[in-house]
Amino acid sequence: MDELEFTLELNSDDLPKTAEYKLYTQAEERLHRLAADHNDMVGAAINVRRPASGESAFLHEVTVVVYGRPEHIAATEKNASPEQALKGALDAAERQVRQRRQKLKERWKRPGNLPVEQEIGAVYIAEEEAINEDIQEIEDELDET
Repeated sequence: MDELEFTLELNSDDLPKTAEYKLYTQAEERLHRLAADHNDMVGAAINVRRPASGESAFLHEVTVVVYGRPEHIAATEKNASPEQALKGALDAAERQVRQRRQKLKERWKRPGNLPVEQEIGAVYIAEEEAINEDIQEIEDELDET
């Protein structure tokens, strides 16, 4: 995969630059592996933050958004460690990407993509229903007279 085809952005307000770089390289490696040999992913954004102070001040919240075609995917994970939160969010995002790819592979399950025999059968049934409606209208008219 060409490096210019996939962009990755990591945002963090309170992490040291070394920790931020470590998270970035982990995410980059996993996302590039996921995007390899596919053209449905064009980039990703990762946001690492600490929720508002209070009881959950020790938590880190990581949100991963995978920019893709035909739709974007987002996953969020909270953990005491930013590394574990990133791992959980990436796991969830990868699972969603793989599920979407599997769904897109099964084109025969989409409406309008029926095998030819089923489409022909559906046409015959629709035509028969139209004929039956016409017959019913004629019978109703005859009953009225």
